[in-house]
Amino acid sequence: MPIDKHVYILDSALVPHAGDARLEIAVLDGLAHVHELRLRSEEDLTDEQCATADAIIVWHEFKLTLDTLRRLRKTRVIVRNGVGYDNVDIHGAASLGIAVSNVPDYGTEEVADHTIALTLALIRQLRPLFEDIARGSWNWETAAACRRIRGQVFAVVGCGRIGTAAALRAKALGFDVRYYDPYVPAGYEKAIGVRREHSLDALIAAADVLSLHVPLTEETRFLIDVPRLQSMKRTAVLVNTSRGAVVRYAAIDQALSEGWIAGAALDVLENEPQGLDLFVRHPNCLVTPHSAFYSQESMEDLRRLSAVVVREALEGRLINVVNGVG
Repeated sequence: MPIDKHVYILDSALVPHAGDARLEIAVLDGLAHVHELRLRSEEDLTDEQCATADAIIVWHEFKLTLDTLRRLRKTRVIVRNGVGYDNVDIHGAASLGIAVSNVPDYGTEEVADHTIALTLALIRQLRPLFEDIARGSWNWETAAACRRIRGQVFAVVGCGRIGTAAALRAKALGFDVRYYDPYVPAGYEKAIGVRREHSLDALIAAADVLSLHVPLTEETRFLIDVPRLQSMKRTAVLVNTSRGAVVRYAAIDQALSEGWIAGAALDVLENEPQGLDLFVRHPNCLVTPHSAFYSQESMEDLRRLSAVVVREALEGRLINVVNGVG
């Protein structure tokens, strides 16, 4: 039987390429033709592509707005191959009957591990120590701001899969782990053996390490702003491996400049890669290039699982839907 379905993988031509489509083709073999497109913007999608797309897999650097969604003629599902989906107008898609799904079950270990790595690097003062060695010096007192880990409050905002994984890692290191998440069922804190705070502001005020693990929504956009950074301990540090716009860029810049907090580690930024100058100007700031999700294994998981979500949809089973379309 001839194959008449088409799946388009959309990635930005302005960013490094993720690789070929062999994994996706293998999963969708016999069901759909797979086309990989590297475009400068959504306006580069042709009318023919919009008319023939049964499903779309979209990378995080590529936006799909309502104008483009309206051009789709037969698309059943859009899969954001990652956990976050703020680059797709999910409400617009819902109004058109298009399901938007994500891939929540990949990269959990990697992001949690990266969170802990950044936390330890801040607390153990690795950047100033490395820079001291690079200058040809040998002075342990360069790490004078280093503090003992045990007993410090590791405060998790958002205790989903990744937040829980980070909390358990921090607990194993001896942190006093606490979390705030109004969407987690009562009693979850008993299951993982940490303390629950019922107020975000109380959690922030208690934090020695404030670790963010929330999606970017209207509720969480600029969740961390000037007043909340000012309410933190001056000895506390902020770690963000969630979404850049959860933290207002100007606010974290001011907090580091004026010493409201002791340091920050940011894998994501409000307007990436704007934060490169934060790293240059603030010796107590660590920046990584939106890489917390990555390992060779997690990238393969991500691409394979995205294709599995598409295959399920094309066979009539929608999974991991984030915009309520059934």
